[in-house]
Amino acid sequence: MSKNEHPLTQEEFDSIYAKVPRLTVEIIVKDEAGAIFLTQRSIEPCKGKWHLPGGTVRFGEPMTDSVKRIAKRELGIEVTDCNNVGYIEYPSHYLNGLDSPVGIVFEVVAFDGSPTINAEASHAGWFTHLPAEIHEDQDVFLLNNGYIRK
Repeated sequence: MSKNEHPLTQEEFDSIYAKVPRLTVEIIVKDEAGAIFLTQRSIEPCKGKWHLPGGTVRFGEPMTDSVKRIAKRELGIEVTDCNNVGYIEYPSHYLNGLDSPVGIVFEVVAFDGSPTINAEASHAGWFTHLPAEIHEDQDVFLLNNGYIRK
């Protein structure tokens, strides 16, 4: 198996993460003025919600490698430096019959390129204020840590 292949089928993934927490990384990219880049999901789960780009950490993958992989796939940027700034628990997923992710949040300090979206997002933008329809677990983290205002 190469590093770029998914190690699990969708059925295996669903079976495992229906029983154990799922480790994810969430990515904060800021512009020079301090606005953060959010995308609006075009796929489930949480279709239509604004959120931080992010995804599942693969087995044996260092988290900073996950940040780089996911930032490249979802945003088209090459992350050259990032810092861990906290974590987000997702009780809304569990309460809505989904999985139970825990996201380790990384703020991108340096990157090459300009953020763009892939097919997993319908829209994107730079935000200093909380948008309507933001993911209900991420909003608390962003507000409490001063990344965004109401």
